[in-house]
Amino acid sequence: MDSLYATVLMDVMGKPLWIWLAFIGIVMALLAFDLGVLNRRDHEIGVAESLKLSAFYIAVALLFGGWVWWSMGEEAGLQYYTGFFVEKSLSLDNVFVISLIFGYFAVPRELQHRVLFWGILGVVVLRGLMIGAGAALVSEFHWVLYLFGAFLLLTGVKMLFSSADHGPDIAHNPVLGFLKRHLRVTDSFHGHAFFVRQPGADGKAALFATPLFLALVMIELADLVFAVDSVPAIFAITTDPYLVYTSNIFAILGLRALYFALAAMVHRFRYLKYALALVLVFIGSKIFYTQFFGKPDPLISLGVTLGLIAGGVLVSLIKTRQEERQALGAAE
Repeated sequence: MDSLYATVLMDVMGKPLWIWLAFIGIVMALLAFDLGVLNRRDHEIGVAESLKLSAFYIAVALLFGGWVWWSMGEEAGLQYYTGFFVEKSLSLDNVFVISLIFGYFAVPRELQHRVLFWGILGVVVLRGLMIGAGAALVSEFHWVLYLFGAFLLLTGVKMLFSSADHGPDIAHNPVLGFLKRHLRVTDSFHGHAFFVRQPGADGKAALFATPLFLALVMIELADLVFAVDSVPAIFAITTDPYLVYTSNIFAILGLRALYFALAAMVHRFRYLKYALALVLVFIGSKIFYTQFFGKPDPLISLGVTLGLIAGGVLVSLIKTRQEERQALGAAE
């Protein structure tokens, strides 16, 4: 029974335990260095610092991909890089939502990094659970991949022809309502504390959540919603749980670091959603293409993905600049 359990666990995990522990160790070391050294004191992170920190995380992710390529082969390396760029691109919408959440709770800029940092720990656990469940389903029922493919196709087509961008209604979110009904919440922030003790209605000291904790929960919820799209997209690229998980986590680490630079100019990427829609359509179609014509070259998948994303960024920058010039001209 023990050997059978070990075999099943190995099939789901895909790699020896030490490789998983090594990756988790790298992530924990990066986070400890981030909070314990670079951001030991709460401060407002500027665009320059955000870009430098993001460049550092991207460099680490690319180096890790080089190790995957060297140790696991060219195909695994290409799949890791494709998954990394897809996840990073799909998560750009998350920046907009995080910005709305911070705005709704009026979180001071010097406290925003701490919320994002602790949010990463939640992402590491939640993505791990979702990817583990997805890997188990795919391992046991291969046809689940076709459901993923159909879901990605429908999502991509819906994004492609959707003309309106509706932000989430944070004020009427049922989870937020539940928390406010069942938790004592302070009226103001208490430094970077998520919970504080202060006198309750009966005059006795009680534990209160701060608005910072509510913002953290809403950001975790937003990531969970976005994972519904991104996790099937990565499984459509590779079913190796290790490649799926590592590419996901490295992409999110870098994006959270880049948040402070992107939040100020997220409106400049308004047309990127059409490129992301085409990426989802391409990845979903690839599952069915593989069934009938064989597996395409991973290099083609990476090239098409990067080409679509780069094209979306370029078109967004050009179009938004033209619109700004036209608005200035009209104002004059």
